[in-house]
Amino acid sequence: MSVASRGARSGDAPTEPAPIPVHLITGFLGTGKSSFIQALVAAKPADEHWAILVNEFGQVGIDQALFAGREDVSVKGLPGGCLCCQLAFVLQAGLVSLIHQTRPDRLIIEPSGLGHPAGLIDVLRSEGLASALALEEVITLLDPRALDDTRTREHGTFQDQLTLAGGVVLSKRDLATEQQLAAAHEFLAGMWPRKRWVGELGRADGESQPPQARMAGQKVALIDWLLSAERAPQRQGGGHVSAAREDQPEISMPSAHRAARDRARLAAQASDEPSASGVMPLPGAPVIEQAEGLEHASLGWRIAASEVFDLDQVTQWLDGLPREWRIKGIFHTQDGWRSYNRANGRAELAPSSWREDSRLELIAPLGGQGQEQEQEGMVAALPLEDSRQLNAALLACRSDGAARPFNFFGE
Repeated sequence: MSVASRGARSGDAPTEPAPIPVHLITGFLGTGKSSFIQALVAAKPADEHWAILVNEFGQVGIDQALFAGREDVSVKGLPGGCLCCQLAFVLQAGLVSLIHQTRPDRLIIEPSGLGHPAGLIDVLRSEGLASALALEEVITLLDPRALDDTRTREHGTFQDQLTLAGGVVLSKRDLATEQQLAAAHEFLAGMWPRKRWVGELGRADGESQPPQARMAGQKVALIDWLLSAERAPQRQGGGHVSAAREDQPEISMPSAHRAARDRARLAAQASDEPSASGVMPLPGAPVIEQAEGLEHASLGWRIAASEVFDLDQVTQWLDGLPREWRIKGIFHTQDGWRSYNRANGRAELAPSSWREDSRLELIAPLGGQGQEQEQEGMVAALPLEDSRQLNAALLACRSDGAARPFNFFGE
């Protein structure tokens, strides 16, 4: 499988196309990868068409909906697992399809927060893609507050994401203390290989701030650094040389990810049932999907766009769920369409241009966290186990009249 013909547009001479610059944006759950990519997209050159490949551990695909509404950006979602293992067998075909359909000037890939980048890097450098794609940068987002959590700091995937990164963005800097920021810089300074740059991203006075990076002792806008002529691919002896290959260590995919990849491949070969992702939700009949793997469980809903939620009720219910849960959603409310994003117990609401359906994804760590905690009769020690209760609580947040049962042909 090859995409070497990517540059052969109608009327073009049959010359070898330049590789498409690829930026791999990694980071643990809740570090703000989608917000970072949105900041890059907002500052992109007007004459460039970008493609974004979004991978989510959950089943319903929330992040891809957040990029809806732009004609100069093509988005392809691969929900339902990790690109490096559960979805590795469809990744190459998905990339080839995306490139042929959109012919982008730049490709950005956002793996799941639980994803290990080693397997994905191997795919990007495989024989079928290496001549068409140039992995320019592996960027990892780090919430400085995460270093206070021993469980996260000692997690193998968390460590490998940072080790494989050429540059690191300290995200949500406005939520971190000066001591936490200083500790994060010190932590990164002690890593090997050394990071080529460290940037910061956060909010101040309610406004989104452009990502900043310190290069050669001077602060520059990260988007300018990322897209500048100095970062353009160099050719030496006819071969492409990208920044991501200069000093990147060799790290193998962990055994848990390899096992998940093998299970997913066998399941795909054995199953001839259609995926629930292609089923259309009907009023009163949402599509519900569950999954478990990589020490986490997910529960997701897709709900017909005609259903309307009470914004206060749904946010109050979501805010009351266990703090350890990662929560993302897009809802049609009586106040318009809104996105909900909660990580580390902190939630953000924002307007959304998505209009196809309402979506919600709950991702919870397995392993008995919060064993003593009970919220509205649900024990947090059994994450997502009682899906019926969670489903009833969600549907109870619909506004008056939205909960009417759906009747076929007026029955």
